Amino acid sequence: MRGHTLSKFVLFMALILGFGPAMAGTLNPPTARLDAGKMMGRWYEIARLPNHIQKDCQAGTSDWVRSDSGFQVIQTCHKGAVSAPATEWRARARMIDPKTNSRFKITYFGGVLTLEYWVLDSRADQGWVILATPNGRSLWLMSQQPSLAPAAKSQAVARIKQLGFDVASLEFPQPARN
Repeated sequence: MRGHTLSKFVLFMALILGFGPAMAGTLNPPTARLDAGKMMGRWYEIARLPNHIQKDCQAGTSDWVRSDSGFQVIQTCHKGAVSAPATEWRARARMIDPKTNSRFKITYFGGVLTLEYWVLDSRADQGWVILATPNGRSLWLMSQQPSLAPAAKSQAVARIKQLGFDVASLEFPQPARN
């Protein structure tokens, strides 16, 4: 691995191994059924719990495209400002719970690292999802639009709090442009 890629990998591993903020309480597995087709397309990062890999990351997006083995995912952010060059992570994802489609694994770095993510809640009518790692150390509020209407954003943040996360710790990065 090149030096820059290796340093990103080390930071990412530090995040996953528990050097991020913890949630208040135990994270329960998702039980609501998710229409996997609704994960397709571009998702915009509205809020997140702080983590090392996304430190000062602005205008985050996650593009989901169906593939033969599940999904291709391209995650993008701009370090420092929306006008900064984009940093990209490419990964493969697959659903691991056919009963709900709310749990999936994403494989990074050509198979070197595989992580599980859960969709804890989604509101198709408002175009947002709450996504977290099972240990509750990482959480994201993602939207199908670059920003959420104030009422929808308030409802989503209230739901994050109801799930047991410390909403005072949430970061709200600069939004991506359409």
